[in-house]
Amino acid sequence: MHPPSLKARALQLLARREHGRVELERKLAPHAEDAEEIRRVLDELQDKGYLDDRRFADSWVHRRGARLGPARLQQELRDKGLTADAIAETLAPLRTLEPEHARAVWERRFGRAPQDAAERARQMRFLAARGFSAEIIRKVVPKTSGEHDVE
Repeated sequence: MHPPSLKARALQLLARREHGRVELERKLAPHAEDAEEIRRVLDELQDKGYLDDRRFADSWVHRRGARLGPARLQQELRDKGLTADAIAETLAPLRTLEPEHARAVWERRFGRAPQDAAERARQMRFLAARGFSAEIIRKVVPKTSGEHDVE
C-alpha cells in the first residue's frame, strides 16, 4: 500500500475544513520531496477553486469570531499567512459590530457589573486579551459605584 499522494493529502485536509495556502503548505511540507512539488499541487487546487484564502479567512472568522475581537482575529489571520488586504477585507464588516459583539462576550463571561476597581480591571483585561479595542472596552464594562467620569 502506497502512502497518499501530496494532492490526496491536501484534499483530505481541505475536506475537514478550509485552510489557507501558507497553512496547507506547512502541513504538506513533511510529505513532499521539494517545495516546487507543493507549489504545483497548491496552484492546481487554487485554480480548481478548492483552495481559496478569502474563503479560508471568512471560515476562520466565522468559527472564532463569536469569542474574539477584531484585533485578535487580525493577528491570528496574519499568523496563518494571509495578506493585509485579505485580512482588512474580511474584518471590515466586523468593525461596525464590535460594540455589540464585545457586550455579548462580556455578558456571557461576567453578566454583572464589577464590585470594585480591581474586578473592573480584570474584566477589561479579559476583553482586551480577546482583541477588543480599549475604546469599546471602556464603553462595555460598567463602572463601579465609586467611579466617576473624569472626561
